[in-house]
Amino acid sequence: MNRTLRAILGAVLILIIAFSGISICQNIGGRLKMDVTDQGLYTLSEGTKAILGRLNQPITAKLFFARKASLKAPDQIQYFTNYFEFVKSLLDEYVAASGGKVRLQVIDPRPFSDDEEQAMRLGLQRFPITENENFFFGLAIQTQFGVDKVIPFFSPDRHNFVEYDISYLIDTAMTKQKKKIGVMSSLAVMGQDTSDYMAQMMRMQGQQPEPPWTFVEQLKNKYEVTTVPTDVNEVNEVDILIVVHPKNLPERTQFAIDQFVLKGGRTIVCVDPHCISDRPQRNPMQMSVQSQNSSLDRLMRTWGLEMPENTFAGDRSLAMEAAVSRNARAEKVIGYLELTRDCFNQDNPITAELNQVRTLFAGVLKEIDAQAKDAAKAADPNLPKEAKTEGKPSIQRMPLVMTTQHGNAWKVGSAFELMFPDPAKMMAGFVDGERPVVMGYLVTGRFKSSFPEGIEVEVDGAKDPNDPNESTKIAKHITGLTAATEDCAVVVFSDVDFISDQLAYSSSFFGKMVVGDNSALLMNAVEELGGSGDLIAIRSRGNFKRPFVVVDKIEQEAERASADEVVVINAQIDGFNQKLQELVSSAKGEDEQKILGSDIVKTKRKLEMDIRDAQKKLRSIKEKSRVQTDRLGNKLKMVNIAAVPGVILLLAVVLGVWRSVRRRQYISHTSDA
Repeated sequence: MNRTLRAILGAVLILIIAFSGISICQNIGGRLKMDVTDQGLYTLSEGTKAILGRLNQPITAKLFFARKASLKAPDQIQYFTNYFEFVKSLLDEYVAASGGKVRLQVIDPRPFSDDEEQAMRLGLQRFPITENENFFFGLAIQTQFGVDKVIPFFSPDRHNFVEYDISYLIDTAMTKQKKKIGVMSSLAVMGQDTSDYMAQMMRMQGQQPEPPWTFVEQLKNKYEVTTVPTDVNEVNEVDILIVVHPKNLPERTQFAIDQFVLKGGRTIVCVDPHCISDRPQRNPMQMSVQSQNSSLDRLMRTWGLEMPENTFAGDRSLAMEAAVSRNARAEKVIGYLELTRDCFNQDNPITAELNQVRTLFAGVLKEIDAQAKDAAKAADPNLPKEAKTEGKPSIQRMPLVMTTQHGNAWKVGSAFELMFPDPAKMMAGFVDGERPVVMGYLVTGRFKSSFPEGIEVEVDGAKDPNDPNESTKIAKHITGLTAATEDCAVVVFSDVDFISDQLAYSSSFFGKMVVGDNSALLMNAVEELGGSGDLIAIRSRGNFKRPFVVVDKIEQEAERASADEVVVINAQIDGFNQKLQELVSSAKGEDEQKILGSDIVKTKRKLEMDIRDAQKKLRSIKEKSRVQTDRLGNKLKMVNIAAVPGVILLLAVVLGVWRSVRRRQYISHTSDA
């Protein structure tokens, strides 16, 4: 065999080996994956794995992405190509973790095709690009029983919650029954009972009974809503319990709520230190005022929270104007807050997309240090060792709603002060704080009972022989769970008015209209708790935008260097304006030529020159920071450009040295032989 034929045969064999190696790596090595991101962006949460582990039927995930249409789209659409690759990689992880129960189909809906018609039928959002081309980017989860759950469009705002949204679709697709919501309240949030005597009297007088609050009507559009009385002994047959303004609840009702939570029932509690919606009947002849506060102190302390009496959340930067009486002018009220995007936890689906929520005299929620109690319990010599460790709860409290960093708590001596509030006095007495004040928490974990010894209740005894319709009352001791058998979840808000029609909605010709995100906050909480415990445990995907720490540091140093000069300039300008106003007012009536010839114009010109000089200095400082930033960027660019050739060159040098050493050893051994 000649040399040419041998070279050709060797090249063919090398190609065969290369293609075989690639095929083997695709089939076998494709299962070997490693997530090298700092935040584990491509690793499924344990909650998602648990949801996939409970799948009892195969489901199909149809990912619609108009790939070809995106090539003709502007840059705003082309951005979604990388987003699509991330979603597809994440769905591949779902397929791998489901053991074959999840099947993935990637569909590019072309114009006038069956795929495009299917995307439109499923309710995916369509964005026209050209006369014929449409852009789609959504997901449909389909079960074999015909259940369709859809993400109409993968919005960039939900980038951090892609896993949560996909897992929510899978979790709810497997749930066939409609969720049942129970509402318990000392207010008429469910509307006035039409069978009530007062309601009948109102109708006879031409008046209509009080309708349900609008948030209840909104809940009825999606869930089955029922009333839970405030004097129940047990809460049953509801999936989520909403407790609104629990005012003076009897012990047996609190025990019923406690047991409902310990059994895994999801609960939303809205308490309030001063509920404006609780309009008391005041007697003008008496100075006393009916209390408008509500609390669940005993239960909340078990959950690791407390709400001090007559204490409210305030924030000067969030305070809104309002007229406290009909004839009064509008003033800023420190207890009337309009929370902005920075006031919401961006790492929780309940609050991640909220922008504006109004609260009215919201209370302050504080965490109780449970660790100190556990340490004291462990140090008690009178307790046996088993009692020190058994049932020790593991509770996580996540703030949801809060003020800004400058928020603080403020107090009143009694509720009487809020009957005729003085906004100016309240604002003047408020002191800015240094940390946010929390008004909403999500509490999860294994709770202990607030009534470990049980309670005493009265039950019907033997019939009264003198009156068969009456029976004697006897005391009975009842007990229940002393600790949760599964993970619990409770959402606590320190305001009731935020879901009232007064703050959350406005009247229009078309009926009640949503104002801000007040109702969205409650609906998000219901939706979050409506999922399984595994769904609640799913974490955020993390921040996809990595901060430029060095660049931020340079900019911060530049800002600090210029801050003093900015203050001096502003002070000079303010002083000049004040002085000019005084001189002009004192020179009224004098000749205009005298004013123009005075020192006022000269002073103004001189100060304007000083301002220009100072602004030049500021521009010089900012120019230095920009030059440093550009220099850093160029340095990083050069490092990135030179990195790969540098590594290859280093490997070549090492390989050359190694070959040289091997050659010398070979020559040495040959000469010895």
